[in-house]
Amino acid sequence: MRRKNLSVKTIVAIGIGSAVFAILGRFASIPTGVANTNFETAYGFLALMAVVFGPIAGGLIGLIGHTLKDAIFYGTPWWSWVVVSGIVGLLIGLVAKKINIEEGKFTVKNIILFNVIQIVVQAIGWFVIAPSLDIFIYAEPANKVYLQGLVGGGLNMVTVAVLGTLLLSIYAKSRSQSGSLTKDV
Repeated sequence: MRRKNLSVKTIVAIGIGSAVFAILGRFASIPTGVANTNFETAYGFLALMAVVFGPIAGGLIGLIGHTLKDAIFYGTPWWSWVVVSGIVGLLIGLVAKKINIEEGKFTVKNIILFNVIQIVVQAIGWFVIAPSLDIFIYAEPANKVYLQGLVGGGLNMVTVAVLGTLLLSIYAKSRSQSGSLTKDV
């Protein structure tokens, strides 16, 4: 079995995507009133990058971007949520093969598939994994972390459904549709 290496384009996307994720996480997030839980636009961007560049890029952008954001702006990464950001990027990236956005089409069927998958992935990540890791790693109170997971995860689902879908629609329109007279040179 031949191992496929990451392209230079994908490696650059991981670096730039991680930086943009960190910047959005710091400067384009809105506090919710629940402790240490924000309305994060970064997850809409993460979804775009994961679908366009695939699961490895999505996972690494979520992991590195969240680590950078936490380390730079809060002093230390909150590993339970960092891990889930990586998982979310990875699993949303797996949907890329089903959508094939590079064909220039992002149909209603693709939008529904994308959103069903992102909602399921984020529900598992933010409602179950992140709070459970908070309890296991940091000995946080269950009622606090499950509330944070519900609020943060629910808002991330909305962000990806609205912003992620919008970004993917715009991206698809920028691609040449298969069968069109326009050819990439």
